[in-house]
Amino acid sequence: MRFRHSPQVWSDFPELVCGVLHASGITPTVDVSPRLARYADAAQARLAGGPEGGFPEIQAWRRAFAGMGLPPTRYRCAAESLLRRFRRDGALPRLHPLVDLGNALSLGYAVPVAVLDVDRIAGDLAVRPATGEETYLTLGSGADERPEAGEVVFADSAGRAHSRRWTHRQSGWSAVRDDTTEVLVVIEALHDGATETVPRMLTDLSSALADLWRAPTRTAVLTAGAPVFAVAPAAAG
Repeated sequence: MRFRHSPQVWSDFPELVCGVLHASGITPTVDVSPRLARYADAAQARLAGGPEGGFPEIQAWRRAFAGMGLPPTRYRCAAESLLRRFRRDGALPRLHPLVDLGNALSLGYAVPVAVLDVDRIAGDLAVRPATGEETYLTLGSGADERPEAGEVVFADSAGRAHSRRWTHRQSGWSAVRDDTTEVLVVIEALHDGATETVPRMLTDLSSALADLWRAPTRTAVLTAGAPVFAVAPAAAG
């Protein structure tokens, strides 16, 4: 399996910085609470100075969504949605320790983080404009949707969309479950300073996986010149 962004995405968004992480040996029994508190505190401190809409990380995604013809206060990147929920409720729901950690990382850095079950992805995975023929399974309701032609999605070789409107929503199909053992994590940022932020996020996540799961990881920062990440089989470590 390979992960990549299409040439069109790199052309339209040359400021994109993408970090990817592959890990195996994931279990649902790890206690991540102390790590979550660290990122929640960071988010709380930033929000004390004003709402998330003023964060440069969020403003960059709003500009990107507007450029794709999406009203940015109707369709928000996942990081903005998490920050809004956290500001309203004071906490995020607990789902699975790795998902909770990914959400907390996204919250603390105000950058979208996608955590996908590798076993639920068919063939290669590309961030690309949809053809209009892909299928998407919603989280929660389990309803099937069909992304609009030209909409940026995470799409696999079988034509299944694993996201809608790029970083707006992930699919329920490849969501991490209790029996998930192998994951691909994708971190995407567009703001000034993303070249420093994304590697730092990868380091944080790799450290947590090593400390809490003893999980082997591989990471990379993708560029237009080196856009492909090859996901090794889990058995290879």
